[in-house]
Amino acid sequence: MTGQPVRQGHPAPGHARHARRAGTAPAPPPASGPAREGRAPAGRRPLSRTVRAGAGLLFSRDPLLRNGHLLAVSSVLSAGLGSVFWFLATHWYDDETVGLSYSALSMSLLLAGVGQLNLSDFLVRFVPSAGHHTRRIILTCYAVSAGVSTLAACGFLLLVPVAAPGLDFLLTPVTAGCFVASTAGYAVFVLQDGALTAVRRPGWVVAENTVFACVKIGLLGLGAALALFSGILLAWAGALAVSLLVTNVLLLRRAVPRHVRTSTTAQRPAGALRYAAADYTGSLFRTAAYTVVPLLVLNELGAEQSAYFSLAWVVGYVLYLVTRNLGSSLVVEAARNPGRLAEHARKVLRHATLLLGAAVVLVVALAPWILSLFGAGYAEHGTALLRLLALSALPNIVVSIAIDAARARRRLRRAVGLQAAMCVLVLGLTVPLLPVLGIAGAGLAWLVTMCLLATPLLIRRARWLAAEPGRSS
Repeated sequence: MTGQPVRQGHPAPGHARHARRAGTAPAPPPASGPAREGRAPAGRRPLSRTVRAGAGLLFSRDPLLRNGHLLAVSSVLSAGLGSVFWFLATHWYDDETVGLSYSALSMSLLLAGVGQLNLSDFLVRFVPSAGHHTRRIILTCYAVSAGVSTLAACGFLLLVPVAAPGLDFLLTPVTAGCFVASTAGYAVFVLQDGALTAVRRPGWVVAENTVFACVKIGLLGLGAALALFSGILLAWAGALAVSLLVTNVLLLRRAVPRHVRTSTTAQRPAGALRYAAADYTGSLFRTAAYTVVPLLVLNELGAEQSAYFSLAWVVGYVLYLVTRNLGSSLVVEAARNPGRLAEHARKVLRHATLLLGAAVVLVVALAPWILSLFGAGYAEHGTALLRLLALSALPNIVVSIAIDAARARRRLRRAVGLQAAMCVLVLGLTVPLLPVLGIAGAGLAWLVTMCLLATPLLIRRARWLAAEPGRSS
C-alpha cells in the first residue's frame, strides 16, 4: 500500500545501471560482424521495441510516472496477495462465513472512510510543501481520524440490530472489539499511505502492503486451525497492527526527517479546514459508492451471493486502484509544481489508458479462469460481474483523473459534483438491477455510471485539462 526518495531534478543513484537494464539508456555499440551490415531480423525489432517501451514506462526518470507506477504496482501486488487471502478463506471457511465476513469488512472500510475524513488525500495535497510542519500535520491527522473512526464504529454496532441484523455476530465482546480496532486502524493505515506518497516514498507503500497481506494470510491460517468463526476478521485486525507499527517507525524516524531536510518550502496549509471539509464531502460519496453496494447485495440476494460478489469485486477493484494511484502521483507533483498540472494530467491519462487497456482485455478474457481459482460457484455466478467491472475501469480513467485534477487546482465543487453523481447513479441503478440480473446488475450499474460521467468529460476535456490552477473550493 526502491525505497530511496529521488530529489526533483536529480536521478537516483545507480539509475543509469537500471536504465540500461530497462532499455531507457543508450545501448552499447553493436558488436562487429555481419549483423552490423544489415537490419535486424524483421521479427525481432517490434518485440525489442515493445520490451524497451514497456520497461522504459515502468522505470521512467519522470517522478510523476515512476511514483505513479510504483503505487500501481503496490495495488496490483496487494490485490494479488489479497486474492490469495480470499482464496484460502473460501477453502477454509464455508460460503456463508465468507459472505458475512466480507460484508462486515466492507462496513468497516466504509466507517474507516467516514472516520479518516479523507485526510489521506489532504496529506497528499499539502505535505509536499509543508517542510518542517510535516510531522505535526501527519500526527494531527492520525489522531483525528482514529478518534472519529472509533466513534463511528461504536455507533454502528449500536445500530446493528436495526440496520444490519445479518451482522449480529459482531456484537460478541471479542468480535466487537476487533471490529472497532480494525476500523480505527484501517483509517490510520490509509493515512500512512497518503503520507508515504506525499514524501515520495512509494516504494515503502509497496513494502507496507506486502507486510500487511503476508501477516494477514498467516493469521488467517491460525484462525482456521483454531476453528474461529471470526478468524477472517481477527486476521485482518492483527495484520493491521503489525503493519501500522513497522511502517510508522520508518515513516516518522526516516522518511519525514529526510523530507524536511530536502524541502525548499515550509508552508502551512492555507484554507486547510475549508479544503478538507469540501474534499471530505466528495470522498464520502465515492466511498459510499464503493462500499454500500456489497451491503445491498447481502440484503437483497443473501450471504452466498454476497460471497460471489465479493471475490469478483476484489479482482475488479484493483483496476480502479491503479488509476487512483496514478492520480495521487499527479496531485503530489502538481503541489510541487502547479504550473505543469495540465501537462501532467494529459500524461497520466495517456499512461493510465495504456496500462489498463491491456489489463482489461486480459481480465475480460480470463474472468472465468480467475474466479474458478476460488471455486466453481464463483466462476459460474461472478464471471459476468467481473467482466462488467473490468470494462467500467476504462471510462473510470477519465472520471478519476478529472477529479484529481480538480482537487490539485482546489476546484472542489467540480470534484464533489462528480463524486456525488457517481454515488447517486451507482446506487440508484444497483437497487433496481439486482433483482433482475443478480450480482451482474451491480457490474452493469458501474459500467453505465462511468460511461455517463466520462462522455461529457471527454467532449469537454480541453476545458478541464487546460484550466489554470485556481484557489476556489
